[in-house]
Amino acid sequence: MRQIVLDTETTGLDPVQGHRIVELACVEMDNRSLTGRHLHLYLNPDRDSDPEALAVHGLTTEFLSAHPRFEEVAHQLVDYVKDAEVIIHNAAFDVKFLNAELARCGLPVFESLCGKITDSLLHARELHPGKRNSLDALCERYGISNAHRTLHGALLDSELLADVWLAMTRGQDTLLMDFNEETSGGGLGMRIERFDASVLKVVEASAEELQLHEAYLADLDKAAGQPCVWRGAEAQA
Repeated sequence: MRQIVLDTETTGLDPVQGHRIVELACVEMDNRSLTGRHLHLYLNPDRDSDPEALAVHGLTTEFLSAHPRFEEVAHQLVDYVKDAEVIIHNAAFDVKFLNAELARCGLPVFESLCGKITDSLLHARELHPGKRNSLDALCERYGISNAHRTLHGALLDSELLADVWLAMTRGQDTLLMDFNEETSGGGLGMRIERFDASVLKVVEASAEELQLHEAYLADLDKAAGQPCVWRGAEAQA
């Protein structure tokens, strides 16, 4: 399935209060590789941004007034996300704005236009419970440079999130693959195998290693003033 990383910038926090999308960006990935085919739109919201929102994205009313309204370019979004998995950080926020914009155009909800919506924030919280999981925090955690990010921009944030998503999900790829040349089309087939620990080679510690281990435990005993936890584990075994 194609994957689309999506981000928006808005005039405020709630479409129920009349706030609108002012920037929309989508970055495409195919087979976990960025394709370079992206969708990037500035939108005329026919209103001013709240001061707090303007401080975040820096898109002025004057600048946006020269760009099309959402209804004029909605078909581009509909065509672009068709059948794709759409990855959004804090998806509930962006989807409520997208649905409000689509409703103004008489179009169905965003969830029905794409193949699947994945919330990267929820995924990050599962991987890193109790930690900060903002885009900035994830960039820092996974060593992705966002030094050039002074203002929030939908395209830049989408590109950063794509890198973060690939880093967060890299461990999901299995190393156990069975390549079969008889698959249709002559390509390489891949079958996921269940890992069998019984095939691992057991390497016993040498006499020298056991002696060093015992000396290390003796040092632990001396430092703790009592037998270390490992002694108790050995006794139970």
